[in-house]
Amino acid sequence: MIKKILFAWLLATSLVQAAPVKLILDTDMGNDVDDLMALCMIHTLEAHGAVELLAVTITKDNPQAAAFVDAVNTFYGQPDVPIGVVTNGATRDAGKFLLLADARNEDSSLRYPHKLKSGKDAPEAVSLIRKLLAAQPDDSVTLVGTGFFTNWRRLLESPPDDASPLNGHDLIAKKVKLLSVMAGAFQTVNWDSRYREYNVVTDLPAAQAVAKSWPTPMVWSGFEIGAAVMFPHEVIEHDFEYVKHHPLKEAYYLYCPPPQDRPMWDPTALLYAVYPDRGYFDLSPPGTVTVENNGATWFRPSNDGKCLHRYLVMNAVQAARVREAIVQLCVTPPAKMK
Repeated sequence: MIKKILFAWLLATSLVQAAPVKLILDTDMGNDVDDLMALCMIHTLEAHGAVELLAVTITKDNPQAAAFVDAVNTFYGQPDVPIGVVTNGATRDAGKFLLLADARNEDSSLRYPHKLKSGKDAPEAVSLIRKLLAAQPDDSVTLVGTGFFTNWRRLLESPPDDASPLNGHDLIAKKVKLLSVMAGAFQTVNWDSRYREYNVVTDLPAAQAVAKSWPTPMVWSGFEIGAAVMFPHEVIEHDFEYVKHHPLKEAYYLYCPPPQDRPMWDPTALLYAVYPDRGYFDLSPPGTVTVENNGATWFRPSNDGKCLHRYLVMNAVQAARVREAIVQLCVTPPAKMK
């Protein structure tokens, strides 16, 4: 017990920083359980004062996705976080764990109480993002993408509206500090040097448009990064016993039940976005990422160092640190339970 208390204190003090990162998470929640890991991490980081979660927007076009996100936000004591949804999105199936939004206790009450019952009742994602960006100081918002590029492309191409007289490109250039995405592949994967990563190929035209025209620094966490840091199934089995029902534990069992370990793709993009200077990752030189017509991502370093794209690089020592940081951020109890 003393060791656990000491570790919790060390974690809390190490996560404190001068000002919280103003963050918008764009996720395809429901397609993989690592999106949920990233959201749990955000809430832990916010409780430590490291993050200010402005909104969660969703690229999975299923009404339960927004309801599930609201249930998780409420579980962590943040029921008022704005949620925006995609329209005519690339994937519409329910997935394996979004049904938890409607799960019931023995007395028929919601297992995870929440107000938003369906994505049909949520605002459209791009209009929400424009409204939030317009209200923030210049060069202050960090965007994290753990799903498809649909909402980012629509934001980029959006016209002026009541929220801002700027078009999407100019609004992004004025307000956004960084876009950190889990997407692409920059090393050989399963002997394939032109690996077609899921978040890229699912909405390929959007990925191509964003890679070509995004006006701020953009960091890519490639497939190989998350694949090198596996979430240990033993943690799922034993480290969430502080509460009868935990959304991450139950979602993990529905998606990839133990003894399976799961790659932590999406959490790596989130961890870099919040702590770019803590040595968890190294970065490639500045350059340009091109998304080819077959969905492969091709990086070319720049000659002058002025290009806006980089991708994450990680050695074995860093991988161990990243794994432990993600796990501990996921298993930390909500502030209301401490």
